[in-house]
Amino acid sequence: MPMSIPDLRRRATGIATTVVAACLLCVASGASASSVYKWVDASGITHLSSAKPPAGTKYERVVLPGTGKAKSTSSSRAGYGAASATGTRVTAASAEQVSRRNEMVTSLRNRECVVALESIDRLARGGQAVDPAEFSRLQQTADQNCSKDPAVRREQEDMAARLRVSKGDTCVDARNKLADMLEPGRRPTRDQLKTQQEFIESHCTAPVR
Repeated sequence: MPMSIPDLRRRATGIATTVVAACLLCVASGASASSVYKWVDASGITHLSSAKPPAGTKYERVVLPGTGKAKSTSSSRAGYGAASATGTRVTAASAEQVSRRNEMVTSLRNRECVVALESIDRLARGGQAVDPAEFSRLQQTADQNCSKDPAVRREQEDMAARLRVSKGDTCVDARNKLADMLEPGRRPTRDQLKTQQEFIESHCTAPVR
């Protein structure tokens, strides 16, 4: 029997967020051509940039796929000169590296935006007392990372709504029901399994991880 979900039911339509990142004219001194930097400021706001954060800031360096480790941590003690700590000179980024780095920054900012918007919506609808400081932090994170383009922002808000549905009771129950069907000794029909799997894929797949 087909299942339905509450008012928040939205069919996943494979939204593709397209943002054209501005080209960088030069590479900041000491910045790796294949890195993106992530840090949290004193207010708890997450920042993502292709340039290193201010001196004294603890940060995480995310390396582009295919150029080294997927992720590594660093700190403000790293040098800001033209050469790395090992003495290897950092060369200017190629056009391809700049493009890939900008795409990663956009992707990471999109994720931070969607997660913040979902949290704001969940807190607003929760019916419980909300910590003003936490709400302010989430709002500032959204302001920092969400797109200023109205069309892209609408897509991000739609992704946040889908994320909330995927984390809601209906989808939790749907996943549990599928798990029960797959338990040893259970004998659901092929159509029952297919229906349950299609429902989860259509309505309960989180747009961001």
